[in-house]
Amino acid sequence: MKDILDAIQSQSATAEDFAALPLPDSYRAITVHKDEVEMFAGLTTREKDPRKSLHLDQVPVPELGPGEALVAVMASSVNYNSVWTSIFEPVSTFSFLERYGRLSELTKRHDLPYHVIGSDLAGVVLRTGPGVNSWKPGDEVVAHCLSVELESSDGHNDTMLDPEQRIWGFETNFGGLAEIALVKSNQLMPKPDHLSWEEAASPGLVNSTAYRQLVSRNGAGMKQGDNVLIWGASGGLGSYATQFALAGGANPICVVSSPEKADICRAMGATAVIDRNAEGYKFWKDERTQDPREWKRFGSKIRELTGGEDIDIVFEHPGRETFGASVYVTRKGGTITTCASTSGYMHEYDNRYLWMSLKKIIGSHFANYREAWEANRLIAKGKIHPTLSKVYSLEETGQAAYDVHRNLHQGKVGVLALAPEEGLGVRDHEMRAEHLDAINRFRNV
Repeated sequence: MKDILDAIQSQSATAEDFAALPLPDSYRAITVHKDEVEMFAGLTTREKDPRKSLHLDQVPVPELGPGEALVAVMASSVNYNSVWTSIFEPVSTFSFLERYGRLSELTKRHDLPYHVIGSDLAGVVLRTGPGVNSWKPGDEVVAHCLSVELESSDGHNDTMLDPEQRIWGFETNFGGLAEIALVKSNQLMPKPDHLSWEEAASPGLVNSTAYRQLVSRNGAGMKQGDNVLIWGASGGLGSYATQFALAGGANPICVVSSPEKADICRAMGATAVIDRNAEGYKFWKDERTQDPREWKRFGSKIRELTGGEDIDIVFEHPGRETFGASVYVTRKGGTITTCASTSGYMHEYDNRYLWMSLKKIIGSHFANYREAWEANRLIAKGKIHPTLSKVYSLEETGQAAYDVHRNLHQGKVGVLALAPEEGLGVRDHEMRAEHLDAINRFRNV
């Protein structure tokens, strides 16, 4: 691994130099273990502790197949799917690996008694398999997390509709929270030159997800002037939705849970911010009964901030806790786009407000390659910025996942893999200087 890191840091090594580097037999990776899937049995979701289930193991380098690449991972980040994996909810991810392993002789590699997790990376290509022409050893890349087979016609208008669509590092093995990762070549995108490794690794999953959900024609198709309600507007997903709304000429109404998070939204340029805790909104009277009076009070607050207008688009990801209110406050003919459901999957809402007002609910899940590429392009152009707030070492990944699980973080949290320290990997220092305040916005909270 030292020779690989030396080549990356030299900045002068050629593709031939990287191709000639011997691969190690094994590498360090963050894993969960199949024989521990019942370790949290009987505990509530909140009581389940990722620090107990995530392990730093030495694992063998996987076989490289056609259309694939091995990447030296300089940095990665923690997403909520890593939290789900670590607490074995809503199901153990080993069920995903078993199912994938039955697909072909090659995919059997993924069905192992350990799962290398992680759905983001920034790093350098080490090897490419047969049939890979667009990427070569030495290329500095980031990876999006869509894994598809595309043997069915269903996926050829929108690859997210491929019956074999999976999320890399969650529904497949050999993810990005490791020193080496195995990806399909059509997951790779150019690393933005003005960002460090950890900054470049942090947008991937959430940036692409927000782009599809809010901007793409497959999502809400946001336009200039739209009032966009964004739940968790300073968080991993919401912070990118807020930026897309502002960059696209829309009006974000940012919902947060503290004054500090409200300040972050204002620093991004948002002017309409609701601190839901300060306002004391309680959308549920108890576990089974919602309170429509609170929906109405929430809607009145929104109108105060919009000059009397209702919401055109709701960027929904909390799920059960907020969904009834989201449907209610959306204008006639408006759109609720939904993913993730971090507060619960069983949504409840009053259908009269949907059906009689001709509203739409659109399910959205990650992004196809084109959408991910466009989202990354906006990062590379400095139109959208990373929301990295804190960086952990690979050894500290359990704590990083715990912080995300308990919502103790802002924006995204990064993890250094092969990178020995923060701040490495910047190639365009002039562009970086131009955007430095925005790049560090979440670091300075």
